[in-house]
Amino acid sequence: MFKTMMARIKQGYRTVPFPDGKVSLPERFRGLPRVDGSRCVEGCTKCVEACPTGAISHEDRDVRLDLGRCLFCDDCRRECPQETIRFTREHSLSVFRREELVMRDNAIPRSAAVDENIKKLFGRSLKLRQVSAGGCNGCEMDTNVLGTIVFDLGRFGIQFVASPRHADGILVTGPVTKNMRLALQKTYDAVPPPKLVIALGACAISGG
Repeated sequence: MFKTMMARIKQGYRTVPFPDGKVSLPERFRGLPRVDGSRCVEGCTKCVEACPTGAISHEDRDVRLDLGRCLFCDDCRRECPQETIRFTREHSLSVFRREELVMRDNAIPRSAAVDENIKKLFGRSLKLRQVSAGGCNGCEMDTNVLGTIVFDLGRFGIQFVASPRHADGILVTGPVTKNMRLALQKTYDAVPPPKLVIALGACAISGG
């Protein structure tokens, strides 16, 4: 026990300074893409062909990237000599509507502000029931780590709860398989109104 306490003291303060300080991200991190159709060469569809999920559409230099399908795999950038699509280190990506995730010509898919009604209802406390609806555990690992001392999601009043009856909404990960469809519906029904539904990751947003 003493060794554990000493190790913890040596580590010092580990919680990231978000949102007031600079967020330290690994070098391999890929954030919000930038799409610039003016760079395209007529007839070139290399980025479309390289995309494994069909997230990119291309017509007469009108390049569209669907972040609801994008896996941030970087195949499009590697295959395109003009670098029509480039990845930045911007980590803020959430939106309220599905159509806002379709990017074109450097448009930033980000909701300007939280709806006032949502802020009024859930601004000080948000309890979520996380449902893994057939996922690969990638997004699930990301949600689990949010409770550690590094991220400490609880300091924002956001917590994951065991029962949907204690929740303000559900956080869905995974493509919603046939075996999980009924369980997800029952979980949603058990959350008392008003309630939120958050789709996390390409699988939950577009089926994977």
